[in-house]
Amino acid sequence: MNYLSEGFIQGFSLLFSGDEEVWSAVFETLRLSSLSMSVSLLIGIPAGFALGHFSFPGRRGIRLLVDTLLSIPTVVVGLFVYSFISNRGPFGRFELLFTTTGMAIGQTILALPIIIALTASAVENTDRRLRFTLLTLGARGRRLLLSTLWEARHQILLAAVTAYGRVTAEVGVSMMLGGNIKWHTRTVTTAITLETGKGNFATGIALGVLLLCLSFGLNWSVSFLRGRSAV
Repeated sequence: MNYLSEGFIQGFSLLFSGDEEVWSAVFETLRLSSLSMSVSLLIGIPAGFALGHFSFPGRRGIRLLVDTLLSIPTVVVGLFVYSFISNRGPFGRFELLFTTTGMAIGQTILALPIIIALTASAVENTDRRLRFTLLTLGARGRRLLLSTLWEARHQILLAAVTAYGRVTAEVGVSMMLGGNIKWHTRTVTTAITLETGKGNFATGIALGVLLLCLSFGLNWSVSFLRGRSAV
């Protein structure tokens, strides 16, 4: 018990003392997740909306593929991207391996299936009476699409939060594509893995608490926004 209590005490002291190594991993995590989520949302929301709203040949096959990719292991994504951006890969000349950009590519691939699948489900489950009402009122084209998207906004927001949780909690992609380089590509999760393996339990605790605080802050913000929009 002394081991655990001392670890928590030292961990919190690292947080409040502004330890540079701890906060460097936090800022890298925020920078990486912001980049990967921005790209994922820009691609995933329109793709998910199209998959849920329109009927076209091959739609069921694409949906099955997207649903299958929801459970893809992070190390498989890391291996796949590594084979493309390593020195011997087709994109090796861009020197993306062991960079934030290379890690963001892997995390984008992780987040995309979640955003696409949940957005498609949200659009499919939108009340059909809304569509008929909009058509009766003369809504056509872009106005109809935007109104449907607005109706599904809460579920789409939930999809974004779920994808964010996936990318911030993963280890395999960041470790394989970033190399866990101190002050450069070390994230909270890779730092926790490293420090715990070295026996630095206090540092692992400090980073774990910060990760929980980030998740709590994000979910609280989403809950607050949903509450305001419901008023």
